[in-house]
Formats: sequence, structure tokens, C-alpha cells
Amino acid sequence: MTVHHEQLLHAQRHDWTLDEINALFALPFNDLLFQAQQVHRAHFDANAVQVSTLLSIKTGACPEDCKYCPQSGHYNTQLEKEKLLEIEKVVEQAKAAKEAGASRFCMGAAWRSPRDKDLLLVEEMVRQVKAVGLETCMTLGMVDGEQASRLATAGLDYYNHNLDTSPEFYGEIITTRTYSDRLETLSNVRDAGMKVCSGGILGMGEDAKDRSALLQQLAKLSPHPESVPINMLVKVPGTPLENVEDLDPIEFIRAIAVARIMMPQSHVRLSAGREQMNESTQALAFLAGANSIFYGDKLLTTGNPQVDRDRALFTKLGLHPEKRETCESEDTQAARLAQQAQQQVHAERVAELAVDASV
Repeated sequence: MTVHHEQLLHAQRHDWTLDEINALFALPFNDLLFQAQQVHRAHFDANAVQVSTLLSIKTGACPEDCKYCPQSGHYNTQLEKEKLLEIEKVVEQAKAAKEAGASRFCMGAAWRSPRDKDLLLVEEMVRQVKAVGLETCMTLGMVDGEQASRLATAGLDYYNHNLDTSPEFYGEIITTRTYSDRLETLSNVRDAGMKVCSGGILGMGEDAKDRSALLQQLAKLSPHPESVPINMLVKVPGTPLENVEDLDPIEFIRAIAVARIMMPQSHVRLSAGREQMNESTQALAFLAGANSIFYGDKLLTTGNPQVDRDRALFTKLGLHPEKRETCESEDTQAARLAQQAQQQVHAERVAELAVDASV
């Protein structure tokens, strides 16, 4: 089964069938990457990569039983538990990330769902990180409509909540949260007006059909997620998946390419597992349509290529960080805050005049 060329280049489809997706995966490798490159170049600068930095703001003791996760309280992974970071430390890290070239600062907490007292601190983190001049992203577990609205009001740009795998394979990986729970959180995030970051993890022992079904579920979201992280499992000792068979890197690259074709306007992120990839595999991922990475020494609790290594690879491949128009410069932010202050003074003066006129 083939898909019309113009559909591949431009359509944001939500009705992909499994037969169509399987047909893409079955293409000769060169043909698949050629199609993915055509789609990529129709929507993006082919040599620009969006750069994010990820910080764990609360580590360990998560009540969920995700079999891949070292932060789960169900497994002994020797991970030290940490309380919620102080806002000042988060802001310091955000400033360092900006200086290193990141345009988005992502913050993750090992929660099933945030408590009200924690959400108050998280909201202030969002406000202060945005004041640094970075886009903001949070991953806090499940959020209801009210929580999503509060985060959006604080100025949160993106909310990350991965689907992880196919609906059929999901129960083999997680039992403490349902697939519908995940979809409901994504719906709440979208309804609140935030952008969606959602993807999955490959190499957890799933079949090829599960990779197709995962991408089908992501493409069903309307609109498509603005960011689609494709993770390669990082096998952590102490987790149930520590000895799962490695996924062939070529199959991983195929998934990147199919994601690019199916979700043409999304940023496809080469995410966890990059530490274990050599330069050639990463180069193939960029050729297949990946145009987003995490930048820095750590990705939550697992290793990530060092900043200097990433810079060297970017230079070798002729890549450059994507410029994000949504990031305010310090001058722009100062002007916006000054205008808001003037508006507040004006509103207070109007209120005073209204009181005087009523006397």
C-alpha cells in the first residue's frame, strides 16, 4: 500500500491505518529516508535542530511501576531520593542552559500527579524560567483540567506526557496507570491551551506492530503533538527491563523516519538513549528527520552526551541550533514587563477616579 506523494509532504493526517504505517516501515531503507527527507525539508530547515535541556526537579520514589524507570519506588536501582528543588537552583540551571545554547528548559518530577502545594512552587518555577528567556516544558505525571489550566496561566509552553508504547503492549510495561489516563492528561493539556510533547520508548521488547501502533496513536492526536520524543530504552540495573534484547539501530532509525512522515509539522526529538549511540547512528537519525535533542550531561537520571561532544557533532554535520521566535530576549521581556506595569498603574488610576466620581 502506498500513500500519495503530496499527502506525504503536506497533510497533517489523523486517519493513518496500520496497513499504511506498516508499508512505510517495509520500504527499502534508502527509499524511506528519501521520503522522510522530502517531508522534513518541506516544513523545516534541514540543518536546524531545536535544543532543549532537561532537569529533574524531584527525583525518585515515584508510585508508578513503569518497568523501564529507575525512579519507580517499586524497584531497587540505587537511585537516591531527592525532594523538590528550590526555585533558585532551578533558575540557576535554566540560566546555564540558555548560555549553553538551549532554547527550551524542561523540568521533570517523579510524581503520579502533583499535589496542590507542589503545584504552587512549580507555577513559580515556570514564571521565573520564562523570565530567563526560555520556553518552558514540564512533565509532572497526570494532570486534571484545573491543574492544566493553572500551569497554562503560569505561562507553561509545553507539557510532556508520553504514551510510551502501543495500547496492546502497554499492560506489559505499566499497570498503575491506564492508557486512557494518559490520553485524558493530553486532552486536558490541549484544552488548557498548552502545546503537547508526547512520544514513546522503543526497545522495551515490543514487536514491530507495536511501534506502528504507537505512531498511529500519536498521529491520531489532533493537532499532532508539537514535539514527539522517540526514546531508545536505557537499560537500568534493578529495573525489570535491564536484560531485554537490544533493538537494532536501523529499526530505531526507521521509526524516526516514519514518525517524520506521519507527523510532518512536529519536531521529532532524538531523546533518551543517545548516550549509547555512535555518531553515525545519530547522523542517520538527523537524516531521517529528527530535529530536536536534549542538550546537557543528564536526561533526568540517565546519561546524555556531553555538551562539548554535541557541539563537535553539530560542527561535523553542519547542524546549528534552531532559533525559537517564542523565546523572549531580555530586552523584549523588560519592555513587556514595563508595559504591564504601566497598564497596572493606569488601571489603578482608573479605579481611583471611579471611586472619586461616586462620592
